[in-house]
Amino acid sequence: MLSICIPVYNVKVGKLVKALSVQMAELGVPAEIIIIDDHSDVQYQQESKELTSELVKYMCLLENIGRARIRNLFLKHVKYDNLLFLDCDSEILDNSFLANYIEEIKKGEKVICGGRVYSEQKPDRNTRLHWQYGRKKESKPAKERQMNPNASFMTNNFVVERKVFEAVQLNEKITGYGHEDTLFGYELKVRNISIKHIDNPVLHAELNTNKVFMDNTDSAIRNLNEIMQFMGSDKTFINDITLLRVYSKLNKYGLTFFVRLAFVIKRPLIRPLLCSGFASMFLLDFYKLGYFSVLRNKAK
Repeated sequence: MLSICIPVYNVKVGKLVKALSVQMAELGVPAEIIIIDDHSDVQYQQESKELTSELVKYMCLLENIGRARIRNLFLKHVKYDNLLFLDCDSEILDNSFLANYIEEIKKGEKVICGGRVYSEQKPDRNTRLHWQYGRKKESKPAKERQMNPNASFMTNNFVVERKVFEAVQLNEKITGYGHEDTLFGYELKVRNISIKHIDNPVLHAELNTNKVFMDNTDSAIRNLNEIMQFMGSDKTFINDITLLRVYSKLNKYGLTFFVRLAFVIKRPLIRPLLCSGFASMFLLDFYKLGYFSVLRNKAK
C-alpha cells in the first residue's frame, strides 16, 4: 500500500518516525518507512540507524548526492505501489495524517500534495526570514493551491503512485538547492498528470538561519537560471512562475537593465539587511529578481 520515504541530512528524525509508526500500526495497512541518509554527520547517522526495525529501513550514502537524486533513489528500495515523501524536518500535526492520504489513494489519485505550515509563534530574529517567507509564500490552504496545482507542487509532503514516479522522476540536472519541485510539477503538467491538493499539512519544524536561508535563495536562483538554459522560452513554464513571469515582462520592454543596475548598487545593503532578520518580502522579491536578471544577462 504505502512506502514512506524520508531523505535525511543532518536532522534528527526520531520524533517523526515514531509518530508515523504509531499511525501505521493503527491503520493496519501494508506500509514501511525507508530512511536514506545523504551522508549526514556521524551523530545524525547513529541516531537514524537506531530507529531501524522490521518496518523501518535505514541506509546511509557514502557521499552527498543532493535533493533530486536521493529522492529518485528511493525507487530502488520501496516495495509498495504508493510513495509518501516527507522532508526530514517535518512534524506530524494530525493523528489522521496517514489515514487522510490512504483515503485519497483509494479514490485513485495519482499525485497528492498535503501542504506545509509554520508555527504561529514568531521565532527569534536569527531565523525570522525563513519563518516569514514560509508563512507568506508557502503556507497555503488546498483550495488556493488547487487553483494552480502544478505550480503549487512541493516535495516536502506528497504522495505519488510508483508508476507515475518511475515515468516522471526529479530532474537530476538540478544538483544544488531549489526548484527541483518546480520542474517536477511542470513535467507532470506536460504529461497531463493531475495533482490533487488536500489540507493535510506537516509543520516545518526546523528553521534555517537568515544567512542559510539567503544562501539557499541564491542557490535556487542559480538553479532557475540553469533550468532556463535547457527550457528556453517555454511560455507555459514561464507563466507558472511569478519570478519568470515578471522578468519576462520587464525584459520585453527593455527594463531589466535598470533592475540589474539597482541590484548591483543596492545588493551590499539589501543582503545584510535580510540576513539581520529584517524580513521584508518586498526586499526579498526584489533581491531574487535582481540576482536572476544578472545571471540571465551573463548567460546571453
